[in-house]
Amino acid sequence: MPHINNDVKRDFKDVLLRPKRSTLQSQSEVDLTRSFPFRNSKWMYTGVPIIAANMYPVGTFEMLCKCAFGGYNLHINQ
Repeated sequence: MPHINNDVKRDFKDVLLRPKRSTLQSQSEVDLTRSFPFRNSKWMYTGVPIIAANMYPVGTFEMLCKCAFGGYNLHINQ
């Protein structure tokens, strides 16, 4: 017998993201740069981590092309 799931489903329009309070006076003061050490070497990556989620609105090939032309490192799992 099939199981019918009656749980409430959420979508992008159902979620409100509220920013935290900040002591910054301007958006130009924001620094998104992070440093990540590699576990098995002495190398350190410093940059802005951008991850495109694997969701229908953002995980498209159009977004892939725009990120590629922006100079981002891209990793695609098929």
